[in-house]
Amino acid sequence: MLSAGAAACAPQGSGGTAVGERSPAGLDQVPLTIQSRSGTHRFTVEVARSPEQQAMGLMHRQSLAGDRGMLFPYDPPQNASFWMKNTLIPLDLVFIRENGTVALVAANTVPLSLDPIVSLEPVAAVLEIAGGRAAELGIEAGDKVQWVR
Repeated sequence: MLSAGAAACAPQGSGGTAVGERSPAGLDQVPLTIQSRSGTHRFTVEVARSPEQQAMGLMHRQSLAGDRGMLFPYDPPQNASFWMKNTLIPLDLVFIRENGTVALVAANTVPLSLDPIVSLEPVAAVLEIAGGRAAELGIEAGDKVQWVR
């Protein structure tokens, strides 16, 4: 499932827990904010750090709350490619540059699709949020993203 620069949505190849606690999937959770023209948008995100966590991503989840998400950090930044294999819900993928700006938003990705969703440039992270949230909140290229690293 996971190949160089690729993961399953996961990268290609929510629960009610508090920030600082582990999610039901056993992942660290951190606060993340996106500053857009429409304001500051706050999320609690699970951080998929290991290749195994990134390969699993949000597969098999039945839902994702509007203020939750999953973050896939990359150090060093890299070209990223995702797919929606075994992902049951539509997601917005927010590709984030090393300087914290949004490079690209892939909106309302198609559940279960094996089509690649690519970053088009090296990114430091990819954020997955519920499908349609980026448009609803006015999140777009150039917006600023911050999270606890």
